[in-house]
Amino acid sequence: MACPYARPVEHQNETSTATDKLTINGSVNNEALAEILSLTGYGSTSSVQPELKRLPSSDELVTYSNYLQLNKLLDSQLLLSSKLDQNKSTIHDEHLFIIIHQSFELWFKQIIWEIDSLRYIFINNIMDETHMFVSINRLQRCAQIWHLLCDQISILETMTPLDFMEFRSYLSPASGFQSLQFRLIENKLGLTDKLRVVYNQVSYKNAFPSESEQRELINSIEQPTLLVLVERWLERTPGLEDSNFNFREGYKRSVVQYIKFLQTNAESEPNPTAHDAAIEDVKKTADTFRSLIDERFHQQLVARGERRMSHRALLGALMIMLYREQPRFQGPYQILSLLMDIDALITKWRYNHLILVQRQIGNKQGTGGSAGYSYLRSTCSDRYKIFIDLCNLASFLIPREFIPKLTSAMRLRLSIASVDGILDEENECQTPDTNSEESNSISTD
Repeated sequence: MACPYARPVEHQNETSTATDKLTINGSVNNEALAEILSLTGYGSTSSVQPELKRLPSSDELVTYSNYLQLNKLLDSQLLLSSKLDQNKSTIHDEHLFIIIHQSFELWFKQIIWEIDSLRYIFINNIMDETHMFVSINRLQRCAQIWHLLCDQISILETMTPLDFMEFRSYLSPASGFQSLQFRLIENKLGLTDKLRVVYNQVSYKNAFPSESEQRELINSIEQPTLLVLVERWLERTPGLEDSNFNFREGYKRSVVQYIKFLQTNAESEPNPTAHDAAIEDVKKTADTFRSLIDERFHQQLVARGERRMSHRALLGALMIMLYREQPRFQGPYQILSLLMDIDALITKWRYNHLILVQRQIGNKQGTGGSAGYSYLRSTCSDRYKIFIDLCNLASFLIPREFIPKLTSAMRLRLSIASVDGILDEENECQTPDTNSEESNSISTD
């Protein structure tokens, strides 16, 4: 099939060649075409040869096996039922048990790799559209991995409780609680010590006695978490309190109008029972909105551990959700959605693990000394959901007809992508608020 971007060019009184009959986008480029043709054997040999990267010695050629270190990977399944009890045959399902948990740890390692890269991106003061794409891609990858980990538990469910009982005694005092990488994931995402359920009346850090493990845990706690970095990023949402568009005040007025609308409808209800129920529902709705609009009320919820993010960050996230059709908010909206997906998938993984444990050992104590099922059940609560504030923002959405209208300047500002922070400089003459603190795009931090 002929190339759709090339067409023949007629030359008068010239001897045409393959190279000068071809054009790219309507213009002749003989040097570039000759270079391409030379690589395919139709033209003169190019003087520039691509560099072929090789290992220093032929003895070190890469193979599938040595690149993946399969000799180490496939020899790391040491079955205790074979090692510790020579008089009995190997317990078949122990091999599956090891493979599943080793694959968990490999995927945990990849998740940590992605989280660290995301933290590196979000820690910057300016995050342009190229960073936005990368962030979305890596968050999607994390979500897909958690999907896989949830499904992987179903493979372990093919092992019956009686089969597990055959080798479970060999595992004590080992416990899944001792997974350092899972604790690092929790810390790096933003789970704090005060939100954790106390394990066996001692800190979870006591499960990791070595200096290297303690150092990793401390670093994961002291460095900015993804939750903190996302919070800072949301606090710089453009339009929250700009001179030509103040979402904070506009949203307050819209909520008042919406509550009045609900109250009018409730008061017009002719049925006395339905009237009283509708009035009570309006009061509860008003209290719900007050918890966001009243910053002091919000701070009390943060102090009680019922909210994670700052008041300004929540308003930024809400603005993104309400104006998600605007080009500049489409990427941020995807990021918020993926963070909620990951939170939900981690909870689902915890729950799948919980049900597996209940089916395998019932209410027995865990091999590591924990309460087993009852402890795992406590980790499925909202206190372990790191981005729960984003999920709860659905409580503060208002119908489209009540959403504050964007000003022309703000609509223009949100209609153009930001690349390397250039947007705000270009719009200085059109939007008077571009020098404000919020003039850095939503794609910041």
